[in-house]
Amino acid sequence: MTNPVTTQQSGTIPAQPGPRQTAESTDGVIPGAGPVGSSVAGQAVGAVIPGAGPSVGTAAPRPTVKLREAGPDDPPRYAPEWLELREPADAAARAHDLLDPLRIRLANLPGKSGGVVIHDLGCGTGSMGRWLAPRLDGAQHWVLHDRDPYLLHFAAVSSPRSAADGSRVSVETRRGDVARLTPDALQGASLVTASALLDVLTREELDTLAAACAGAGCPALLTLSVAGRVELTPSHPLDAEIAEAFNDHQRRDGLLGPDAVTAAAEAFSEQGATVRLHPSPWRLGPEQAALTEQWLRGWVGAAVEQRPDLRVPAEAYLADRLAACAAGELRVTVHHTDLLALCRPVGGAS
Repeated sequence: MTNPVTTQQSGTIPAQPGPRQTAESTDGVIPGAGPVGSSVAGQAVGAVIPGAGPSVGTAAPRPTVKLREAGPDDPPRYAPEWLELREPADAAARAHDLLDPLRIRLANLPGKSGGVVIHDLGCGTGSMGRWLAPRLDGAQHWVLHDRDPYLLHFAAVSSPRSAADGSRVSVETRRGDVARLTPDALQGASLVTASALLDVLTREELDTLAAACAGAGCPALLTLSVAGRVELTPSHPLDAEIAEAFNDHQRRDGLLGPDAVTAAAEAFSEQGATVRLHPSPWRLGPEQAALTEQWLRGWVGAAVEQRPDLRVPAEAYLADRLAACAAGELRVTVHHTDLLALCRPVGGAS
């Protein structure tokens, strides 16, 4: 297990990392710190969070974490405010039923006497660690991967202090390392996790991820991949057309979009892994109005980018939906799927 206080190229995360820190890897090990204060609570009603929902624009950036090198001027995909806004819905949606088989696998992995090492790909502000670490027993060392130094900073300082049984949780940050994701990069890993990542990968990138996990012999818990289905209550005649255009937008440039979970199940199965799937829908009602508003803007915006002929009816549609949301009359179910791939441990049976 990685030493909890030192690593190769060890260092500290600055209080406010600059947007153009282009070092290939800024690694620092930080004991879990307390949560940071909310930056969303005081936001003006009707304000649009940059990066909220699916990215739009013909030159839309690729996912925050890539399986290739990112240019230093490539902007981050998501704003911290959007990630913070969606965190409670993510936590409520993640599939608890996948935790028991994961715990059994982790308990039986060879060479874990010093604790488990968990790699979080595209960690964002660290919501997966805040959800999962307190649900697992034993000492944990989290390796947080992202190319955005701001997000890495937020993830590190808000990471949990302890596991379910009180054991210590420590954190290491790596910027850009996912570009070289290989079994060697995951050497010593006990688990790979990610949230909302599969649907913004290509099939080639997904195959690389599955091969790396299989080569390292570690399981993968990959949550909150879009399933391509949305239900809005009350219904509207334009719902299906907007959803179809959005799904097509998610598949642009060879991205997997709503086909990601099926492709991931195939890719991991081809590597000899046992794959389990479980639904993990967002269920948004009046209590989640701020998130619903931002999601609606991004959802409709992506659909219009894909099909410009929808612009005029979509404007009226969005206005109607936002009014219903503000009145507490709109409920939305956004379907996702969680995937647990139990790869064969290196040197042991599955």
